Amino acid sequence: MSPASSHSPHGQSPLRTVQVLGGGNTGSSAHVRSLAAGLVARGVRVTVCAPSDADSAYDFTGAGAEHVPIPRSSDPASVAALRMACSNADLVHAHGLHASFRAALALTGRRTPLVVTWHNRSYAEGPRAHLLKVLERRAVKAAAVVLGTSSDLVDRARRRGARDARLSAVALPAPRVSPGRDESDRSKTRAELGATDRPLLMAVGTLDRHRGYDVLLDAVRAWHGLDPVPLLVIAGEGPLRAELQGRIENEGLPVRLIGRRDDVSELLLAADLAVLPSRWESRSVLAQEALHARVPLIATAVGGVPELVGDAAELVPYGDAVALGRTVVRLLRDPERREDLRERGVRQIATWPTEDETVAQVLSVYDEFTQPRPLT
Repeated sequence: MSPASSHSPHGQSPLRTVQVLGGGNTGSSAHVRSLAAGLVARGVRVTVCAPSDADSAYDFTGAGAEHVPIPRSSDPASVAALRMACSNADLVHAHGLHASFRAALALTGRRTPLVVTWHNRSYAEGPRAHLLKVLERRAVKAAAVVLGTSSDLVDRARRRGARDARLSAVALPAPRVSPGRDESDRSKTRAELGATDRPLLMAVGTLDRHRGYDVLLDAVRAWHGLDPVPLLVIAGEGPLRAELQGRIENEGLPVRLIGRRDDVSELLLAADLAVLPSRWESRSVLAQEALHARVPLIATAVGGVPELVGDAAELVPYGDAVALGRTVVRLLRDPERREDLRERGVRQIATWPTEDETVAQVLSVYDEFTQPRPLT
């Protein structure tokens, strides 16, 4: 049976799915794009409900899906629009906490199965922490199954009352790098960043509290006295921009904030080390891209990072600036260990699911919760 007809057998209409995204971080948006393409290729009808800018960035329509622009908001008008978009769906698949909460509201009173994937973990403090817990409970109790991209997300869903929670590691598309890049391109990128004759360290991610950039700036002191002084470049934008820039200037740190970039894969190829200092991560996009780019990675041993990278990265405790700084210095002085990490990274990548395997796993979940559909 051809892929295009595998879910449109004789006597049945094609499976109709709706994929719901909120703001959509890089990981969840890229996953939905990949998933949509794979499902469409297997004869599944896919509608993606997401903000307009998400379709502009990830081209869901180019993957063969229908895109219905719906804001991230949970206001009545947005929920009503989502309810309308889901009216003919055989199954709804929501990605992330806010998307799953809004999907649960939109499906109130209907028997349409809801599949939820948690790609990441939300953070809140004070009274908002209680609200976050309420949202998580409401979302998981409405779901037929919750898929977590790391084991601790599965455990979190179970603690919140999920009737069925499973590990579902998702594959991201291999990083896109311009064809024909060579050593001269790498040198050009390093020159652009200001690291022509000095080691280059790369960190990537939103400039917010849980990314651990305050700890990373503390760690810079460990290599501030090296000659030449390594340069740390952080790609990303966010609410801590002014605070971090203030520290960089006041303390004279060899660090550059370069804002949001669309060429992270190519920037990584120019780096000597990648650094992931987060308080928590699931299947970190940076970690995956670093291993693909054969760039030695130093990461915090949190969330899904250890199971993602295995022995292919140097792991340090979160919040330990001394350990982080010492590990950077040690790796910069040890080319054999860096090469060892590169080779381990190649082997680790081979253990990750492919996009095709990810689609097949999700489709098998869909089959559990949908009934045969007579032709209309």
